[in-house]
Amino acid sequence: MMLAGFFLLLLAVDGASSEDNCSYQHLFNYLNLSLSSKNDLYTMSRPVKHYNTTLKVYLEVLIYAVLDMKETDQTFIPYFWIFTSWKNEHITWNPDDFCGLERITVPADILWKPDLTIEEMIEKDKTPPSPYLTIESEGFVECRNHEVLVSTCRMQVHEFPFDIQTCNLSFKSVIHNVEELDLQTQLGASTATAWSHGLTQYEWLFINQTVTSTTVSKFAFDQSMIVYTIKMKRRSILYIVNFLLPILFFLCLDLASFLISDSGGEKLSFKVTVLLAVTVMQLILNEILPSSSDRAPLIAVYCMGVFGLMLVSLLETIVVMYLMEKDSASRDNKADRDQSLTEDCGDKHGKEERKWTCACISDVSADETPSELLKVSSSQLTEESHAFEKLSDDLREVVKTLALLLNSSKEEVKPGYWTRMAKTINRVFFIFYIIAASLFLVIMFFKWNTTN
Repeated sequence: MMLAGFFLLLLAVDGASSEDNCSYQHLFNYLNLSLSSKNDLYTMSRPVKHYNTTLKVYLEVLIYAVLDMKETDQTFIPYFWIFTSWKNEHITWNPDDFCGLERITVPADILWKPDLTIEEMIEKDKTPPSPYLTIESEGFVECRNHEVLVSTCRMQVHEFPFDIQTCNLSFKSVIHNVEELDLQTQLGASTATAWSHGLTQYEWLFINQTVTSTTVSKFAFDQSMIVYTIKMKRRSILYIVNFLLPILFFLCLDLASFLISDSGGEKLSFKVTVLLAVTVMQLILNEILPSSSDRAPLIAVYCMGVFGLMLVSLLETIVVMYLMEKDSASRDNKADRDQSLTEDCGDKHGKEERKWTCACISDVSADETPSELLKVSSSQLTEESHAFEKLSDDLREVVKTLALLLNSSKEEVKPGYWTRMAKTINRVFFIFYIIAASLFLVIMFFKWNTTN
């Protein structure tokens, strides 16, 4: 009986000990991992047993989204996931001794982590780092973080808004040289690109990413570096609808203005209004594009080309209106001369009338008495003078009307020299304007098409 009880006690102790081995706390105690008393072996230096051992750190970056690209500031703001892993030679265990436990999660403060930085970073990441690390039984430590990074990116906006940009993210250690810390990557560029294609995308379309491992000389010693090159394409539909098409419509309105008559000032004011509208679009474009571009953006060439065509069209309208006004002034001077001649003819006719009246008075018979002669002559003179004055006024009106009709008929049948010259210039310039605008738009289309 006593022997049987002893065996039962041993089995109970073994069962309790096996249950204790299946807990995380037992493994923490075995590895001497505790927040209350941090092990200097795990935090003070690189986790290698010999200082000549090169620690290999595996780095993977996956782009989740391109949040913004600021052309004026030349900045690139991605949201990406970063995975780093390395082997801690001081931490290993046999999973069979701990009920098959192969992986544990520990606070990030109790273990050493590689001091990686991004060379293009210009603003500190505000995203809080991951508070935990994952440790495998072979000693591999894995850290997973997500970051929103503000970095510099040299942009080429020559093909804007159909441009394709490439931005670099260069990872390296802050203080360790290549003999102490070696950065490597495990996933291929094609795998990372395929995985990133299915993620969230906003204004920019993710095309691909490439990975390059290199060694750079910094501060008189060599350092290992991994460069991720992200290639993106802009979604251009919004810029086409809100910018390129309105400028094209303004050009069409300027072409349609040739149907407006040149005699008034409506055509000139209309062209000036359209030209000012294009100027406003250029001011908006100036706020979008950077001032430090190596080459002139094609969209700026497009705006300046349309602006130049409209400016030449406005100058042509001013010249045509000047020539027509010059011809109109010459016609007005001629009309004034005709009117003065008509008035001179009327005055001459009045003088002849007075002469004829005097002749009639002289033909009166000499037998009549002076009193009778005066009565007869005065009554006759009064009646005849009224009749002749009325006739003279009517003749003057008829002469003026005939002169105006004659002048207007001559103008309708045969316009002046400067008017004919202005119409010829207008027709020739209209043909030139259509040809120049068509060639310019075709060249711009092929320029943008060959860049994509």
